[in-house]
Amino acid sequence: MADDLATRVANHLAQLAAKMSGEVHVGFLEGATYPDGTPVAAVAYWNEYGASGPPRPFFRGMIAQESPGWGDKLKGALQFTDNDGEKALRIMGEDIQGALIQSINDFTTPALAKSTIKRKGFDKPLIDDGVMVNSTGIEVVK
Repeated sequence: MADDLATRVANHLAQLAAKMSGEVHVGFLEGATYPDGTPVAAVAYWNEYGASGPPRPFFRGMIAQESPGWGDKLKGALQFTDNDGEKALRIMGEDIQGALIQSINDFTTPALAKSTIKRKGFDKPLIDDGVMVNSTGIEVVK
């Protein structure tokens, strides 16, 4: 009887593990480019690490701020989806993507150079024409 219970528990846990395997990728869509052909992911990287100016760590800052709560959010997503890993990861991806977009929109320091403000007509770092924000995406991989 104990062996039967142990087998049922083991089988149930194996089924749950199979449903919950996978990972979610959040970032900039493959193939997304600016009108001149420059890859959006490259521009995001250059901004993040400061290739031609000061670093603007919008992505790392978002991760530092948001990641402490991801475990609890994933737990809630798994409960909401009856332990469907793919659905829970999609929910997590959408949440993280939203935080990434918010980070891009809210980012203010370091300030832009006066010449950049004059060229753009406004003082918002990371925002020019909306291409980077509109190129964010998620992918759930089994």
